[in-house]
Amino acid sequence: MKKLLLVPLVLVLLLLIAGTALVVSGTIAPSSIRMALNVIFGVAGPSVTEKTVSQRYQLPYGFKLSLYAKDLPGSRFLRFTAAGDLLVSRPHKGDIMILRDTDNNGTVDIKEPLIEGLNRPQGMDFKDDWLYIAEREQVGRIRFDADSGKTVGDYEAIITGLTGNGNHWSKTLRFGPDGMLYLSQGSTCNVCVEEDDRRATMMRFNADGSGGEIFATGLRNSAGFDWSPFDGGLYATDNGRDLLGDDFPPCELNLVEQDHFYGWPYFNGDNTPDPDMGQDPQAGQRSPVAPVHGFRAHNAPLGMSFIDTGNWPQGYEKTALIALHGSWNRSSPDGYKVVSLHFTDSGITEQDFLSGFYNGDDISGRPVDVAQGPDGAIYVSDDYGVAVYLVSLNGGNQN
Repeated sequence: MKKLLLVPLVLVLLLLIAGTALVVSGTIAPSSIRMALNVIFGVAGPSVTEKTVSQRYQLPYGFKLSLYAKDLPGSRFLRFTAAGDLLVSRPHKGDIMILRDTDNNGTVDIKEPLIEGLNRPQGMDFKDDWLYIAEREQVGRIRFDADSGKTVGDYEAIITGLTGNGNHWSKTLRFGPDGMLYLSQGSTCNVCVEEDDRRATMMRFNADGSGGEIFATGLRNSAGFDWSPFDGGLYATDNGRDLLGDDFPPCELNLVEQDHFYGWPYFNGDNTPDPDMGQDPQAGQRSPVAPVHGFRAHNAPLGMSFIDTGNWPQGYEKTALIALHGSWNRSSPDGYKVVSLHFTDSGITEQDFLSGFYNGDDISGRPVDVAQGPDGAIYVSDDYGVAVYLVSLNGGNQN
């Protein structure tokens, strides 16, 4: 037991030593050490309060923000049940929490574990009466009764033998319009040739876990993805590599199509060759697909959702919301907000939606995922501020 405890302690010490050297050299900001600890070990920041929410964070005109749930360490990905309860995955806690607002006042009354003892769970989705969960090295499912908010029967693994080593061990799953299970897996490294060709890809399976195939490649860390309601496309965020300076390469939004290659590790951004990798050995068989939108470098876009904006203000007709987790390896911090992407005939434009997590002095939160509830409101998880926020239209809920 002492040896098991010693390993993470040694890793923390090594990270602190390396981080201090990078801070002294001006390569990263002092806050980045805590950001790295947040990513690797789930270390949280100061808990967000109602005062922080009301006085610090900003939204566009016509929206209001409230603190839906607080004191939820490690809150990552979100999914609503058919009954309107909110599930929150907590990889570093090994559980899925269920949150209920029983009196519909915009604040959680009940928060309790739905399922525990998991190995770094992140992505979740429902198919028929099954709850599917993407763990570090497998995908499992369990029957779920939405009315009672309880699981039924035993949890079963349906996709096994996945690798969970390296930097981007987390996995995200969603069911597509075709009824298939899509699973994203990040890379093991900053930039390298993977030993497991399933890493840094999007995969696709039948609902029972059979028939697995690699759907698309060259996706370094596509933690968030969703299907557009207006063109049917599968869009995915992707985190660009580190250690090429403050402003390169951009993080990406990709339109992911079957059998396409999206560049990593041989190309960055708009297909700029990577200086550390040389020529793509498959250059004659494939060509990299450029992103449809570039985020600022090191902003770390994670969860995304296309939004039903039928009763929103003008200008949000075709919109996706993206959670920018924020930089950890930049000389000045950047990101730490939710942005809206507006799909127009002339291209995609990006605007701040929920901001103020970094105010130039300190960092109070790191958005992870965005989900729209059955009430039409927007819910945002924050694994650093250990909270979930609710964004609604001014005037109340959006029923």
